[in-house]
Amino acid sequence: MNNKIAELLNDQINKELYSAYLYLDMANYYDELDLDGYANYYMIQAQEERDHALLFMKYMQINGLKVTLKAIDKPDKVFDSVLAPLEIAAEHERYVTDLINNIYHEAQLDKDYRAMKFLDWFVDEQMEEEDNADKMISRYKLFGSDPKGLYLLDQEYAARVYSAPSLVLD
Repeated sequence: MNNKIAELLNDQINKELYSAYLYLDMANYYDELDLDGYANYYMIQAQEERDHALLFMKYMQINGLKVTLKAIDKPDKVFDSVLAPLEIAAEHERYVTDLINNIYHEAQLDKDYRAMKFLDWFVDEQMEEEDNADKMISRYKLFGSDPKGLYLLDQEYAARVYSAPSLVLD
């Protein structure tokens, strides 16, 4: 495997773990506001991001590549409203999409079809993540300013359950 692709994959492990930290921070913020459903939603997001990191790590191991874990930065975002984390999450998902697209592009240039096949799942996942983040913002803007609407949204997000990624690496 091309060294640049291996480095990008290894860096992505760190980026996914940072994403988990960011979502844990959001969950904590919503917990402090007693919005348990929103807190639940972002706790699950954190679990997903951790699992994404593990998938990248496993892919590297299967391909005989050295995994180097790096320090995870502390989230530096400031939340000053119920809407703020939603907007930051949408922005962050677009950033992660760019990261995945960049790795895919490098794999494509190198004709690394195995890496491209592996990354296909993440391309689809990011499309779903961006859509979910955008919908959360739209729904909050439509219904969240009304206490009953916010309550119902919070209840909906409280019902979300964790489902491990369906990508299988053997």
